[in-house]
Amino acid sequence: MWQFLKRVSLTQWILVSMVLGGLLGWLAPETGADLRPLSTSFLRMIKAIVVPIIFGTLVVGIAGHGDDLKRVGRLALKAIIYFEIVTTIALFIGLGAVHLTKPGVGVRLPDDTATGQQLGQGRPTVASVLEHLVPQSFFEAASKNEVLQVVFFSILFAAALTQVKGKPKEAMLGFCEGVAETMFKFTAIVMKFAPIGIGAAIAVTVSHSGVGVLVNLGKLVLTLYGALVVFVLVALIPAALIARVPIRGFLQHIKEPALIAFATTSSEAALPKAMENMEKFGVSRRIVAFVLPTGYSFNLDGTTLYLSLASIFVAQAAGMHLTLADQLVMMLTLMLTSKGVAAVPRASLVILAGTLSSFGLPLSGVAVILGIDELMDMARTTVNLVGNCLATCVMGRWEGEFKPAGEAPAPALAAQAAS
Repeated sequence: MWQFLKRVSLTQWILVSMVLGGLLGWLAPETGADLRPLSTSFLRMIKAIVVPIIFGTLVVGIAGHGDDLKRVGRLALKAIIYFEIVTTIALFIGLGAVHLTKPGVGVRLPDDTATGQQLGQGRPTVASVLEHLVPQSFFEAASKNEVLQVVFFSILFAAALTQVKGKPKEAMLGFCEGVAETMFKFTAIVMKFAPIGIGAAIAVTVSHSGVGVLVNLGKLVLTLYGALVVFVLVALIPAALIARVPIRGFLQHIKEPALIAFATTSSEAALPKAMENMEKFGVSRRIVAFVLPTGYSFNLDGTTLYLSLASIFVAQAAGMHLTLADQLVMMLTLMLTSKGVAAVPRASLVILAGTLSSFGLPLSGVAVILGIDELMDMARTTVNLVGNCLATCVMGRWEGEFKPAGEAPAPALAAQAAS
């Protein structure tokens, strides 16, 4: 029996725990809700890894590869272009899906708008996002797990370190490399607790949302899940094929972080394991350390698709007609305001409330969506994570720094990497 249990993989344990957690949350909701401390403890352990692993890998990735900062700028430009193309596709797939199924037609909006108004007051602006980008203290940003601020500080720190010579530079690089390697081992230890934490998270989610909410608003949930599947087929798989990413190997390496993202509704919780697995897949540490944390704030494919779908859903429920021009402006607004706010609690609802307010749509629509937001968040967070993992492979291929196991390097790419 013990030998059989030892042969069960971590992914299989996670799947079993998700099923058991779902059943517990459904059959005994009070007991399921009581498991929240186990879920919270797991998330806190994971989040404790995020800042040191980003700082260590990013500094070594930049400063440990010579003094050529042009490569960093080139990678940043390519990543931003890729992010914008993919998120634009996601927005329009969401727009098309909501017009096709019309999930808002026949939905009755409540009279209470307090929830929407409260969220709308905290909506981000371009100015606030730019201010939020720069930390006033690294330790403050680290304590709050402000990923984008940590990335900003780490890049500047690495740029400064490239100008340091001799033993001080070697000592700092050795320290950062030691931190990164230790945190990868730390991740492996924490992941042994994953089945318990993830099973508890699913139990809490099901006990909170129940199955009744799906009956009332199931059409919206199914529209989102269907649109996300279409997005994967239309955008992510072609991108993988163009970049010659082995799809079977890619799926093998993202299954565990994707399950964590789905169960916990947190891309941040899946980030350390995703970084580790993308390196194992063959993407260089420099690419992984830069693209994954940056994509966490700028490449929210699932979230942007959800926002386009949810905003038109509210318009349909309110019986308001939006012209094509109105909808295009709304999509542009969503694209801009969804950047850099991943660390904001319920960021998607904050952005949605602000957008509804800007276009004169009823904020009571947020209260309707709030009841099923957790169920939709599971899907969009998973797509966010998968999209960012794929982005590291695409950027790695583009930079000549992606070599899956068993693949011989192409001469052109090898020459580009050497230069």
